[in-house]
Amino acid sequence: MTSQSTAPLRSRLVDQAASDLEENRRRQRELTDQMTMLQQEEALLTDILGLAQRYEGFADPSRLPEQLQDEPVVARAKRTGTAGTSAAGDRAKGGAKGKPRRPLLGDLLLELLGGHDGPRLAKELRDELLEKHPDRNPTPQVVRNTLESLVAKGRIQRHKQQRSVMYTLSQSEAGA
Repeated sequence: MTSQSTAPLRSRLVDQAASDLEENRRRQRELTDQMTMLQQEEALLTDILGLAQRYEGFADPSRLPEQLQDEPVVARAKRTGTAGTSAAGDRAKGGAKGKPRRPLLGDLLLELLGGHDGPRLAKELRDELLEKHPDRNPTPQVVRNTLESLVAKGRIQRHKQQRSVMYTLSQSEAGA
């Protein structure tokens, strides 16, 4: 082969390599954009999970998140820039429409677990809750989710016995 016969071949190879390089860089930009979007989605989902754990007793959809907070009204007023005489401040003081605040579902479940020495099934705890607090009617799934949230916080312990999952107070809660 002469240098004249290899010139068109070399030119095609250079053109092909340049085209492939351009395509490679375009795909890298797309993947970088997708990665950024996935990281933003991850942050959003993490925030949602954090809120779900914070408001574990949020079984009644008519209740507002500020009714569940143990934050004093004065601190909330400073944060929002209001004087505490707003409707939200009034609800926080005495509950919505003059009703007293109901205890959080997690607190009720902790109280029920504290009344027993041995592990309890979620179903047993829900049945006992319905018996002792007829005004509360959480679904079995809400009870399980709340119990798992308490496990994640280290307030109760999960025990598996064959196919059953049972719960007891953690040592720190039992001593408190």
